[in-house]
Amino acid sequence: MPDSPEAAAGQVAASSQANAAAASAAAAVAETPAPPKVKIRKHKQRACDERDVKGKVCAGHLKRWYDYPKEIERMVGAGAEIYRCEFCKTLYRPDPEQLPKSFTLNY
Repeated sequence: MPDSPEAAAGQVAASSQANAAAASAAAAVAETPAPPKVKIRKHKQRACDERDVKGKVCAGHLKRWYDYPKEIERMVGAGAEIYRCEFCKTLYRPDPEQLPKSFTLNY
């Protein structure tokens, strides 16, 4: 019998150490997310037009994002009007040709 119980236990220990090293490397990669993509909204655009790797359009609703983190504030500026896709989390700046939505409407 070429495989003894001690050799099998050594192989299991080596493979568990390799799995732990791979898991810690994957966790290190997951902790540093890529910065979000920032695009400019088209005129009257309400849905995301970002495409995935297969070429499929996301089509998530663009929602106004009021309370964004400090990292995003450094990217877009303080108090900026920012919209975010509800699915892919792509950021959109407002259309420069449209009026800002930051004022109170008077009827």
